[in-house]
Amino acid sequence: MTSILTNNAAMSALQTLRGINSDLQTTQNAVSSGLRISKASDNAAYWSISTTMKSDDSAIGAVSDALGLGAAKVDTATTAVTSALDIVSQIKSKLVTAMEGSVDKGQVQEEIGQLQQQLQSVAQSASFNGENWVMAASGGSASVVSSFIRGTNGTVSVSTTSYEFNAGATGNVLFGTQADGSIDTASGILGTVSGTFSVFSLDITGMTGGQISSALNMVQTALNSMTSMGSRLGSISTRIDLQTTFASSLSDSIESGVGKLVDADMEQESSKLSALQTQQQLAVQSLSIANSSTQNILSLFR
Repeated sequence: MTSILTNNAAMSALQTLRGINSDLQTTQNAVSSGLRISKASDNAAYWSISTTMKSDDSAIGAVSDALGLGAAKVDTATTAVTSALDIVSQIKSKLVTAMEGSVDKGQVQEEIGQLQQQLQSVAQSASFNGENWVMAASGGSASVVSSFIRGTNGTVSVSTTSYEFNAGATGNVLFGTQADGSIDTASGILGTVSGTFSVFSLDITGMTGGQISSALNMVQTALNSMTSMGSRLGSISTRIDLQTTFASSLSDSIESGVGKLVDADMEQESSKLSALQTQQQLAVQSLSIANSSTQNILSLFR
C-alpha cells in the first residue's frame, strides 16, 4: 500500500541518515582533536582515569621544577664547600711552610689572613633564592621536594629530603649565624675554637714549632669535617639527580598510558571517515528516492 500521509521508506532512510551523520560528526571530532575520548559522555570510566592521571602528571611536572630548584641550592653549597676546601688546603700549606724556622711568620700570617677573609666571603656568598646551606645556626634545617606520591587509596603526598644544620666543629656548615642572621665567625667548622684557635681565628705570629704543629692538626681536622660535609651534600645531589630522571620517565609513562586510553587511532579514523562519507551520500540518495516515490501516485489520476 502506498500512502501520501505516511512514507515509511522515507522515514527509514531518514533514520539511517541521522545515524550516519551522528557517527560522522563523532569521527570528524576525533580526527580534528586527535582524541577518541574527549568528554565524559564518550566513556565515563576512561575519561575519569585520564583526567586524574593528567592532573598527576602536572603535579609531577611541578615536582621536577622543584627538584631543579633544590639541585641549584645543593650545587651552590657544594661549590662553596669545594672552594673552601681549596682555601683551607692552602692554609695548611702555609702552616707547613711556617714550620721552617727561618721563615718570617708575620708574612705567612698575612697570607693566611687573606685566605681567612676569603673563607668568610665564600660562606656569605653561597646563597641561592635566599637560602644558604653553608652558613646557618644549629637546629635549623633546609629541605627540597623529592617526589610526588599517589597512594593506592587515592591519597596524594609530597616527600622531601631534609638537611639538618649543625654549627659545631664537626658539623655540616662552614660558619654559624647569629640571631639576626648575620655570620657568626666563632661557630661552624671554620669558626669553632679547637684548643687555642679556629681555622678562621688562627694567628701563627709568635708561635713555636710545636704550636704550629698543633694548629696543623686542627686544620686537618677541619678539612676532614669539610670533606664529610661535601659527601653529605653529594649524596643529596645524587638522590635529586636520580629522582629527576625518575620523574621524567614517570611523566613519559603516564602520558603514554593516558594516550592509549583516549587518543584516536588516526589510521582507523581516516578509514572510518571515508566510509561514513560514502554512506552519507548513499543515504541521501536513498532518501531522495523514497521521497520521490509519492510523485508516482499522480500518474494514477491522469
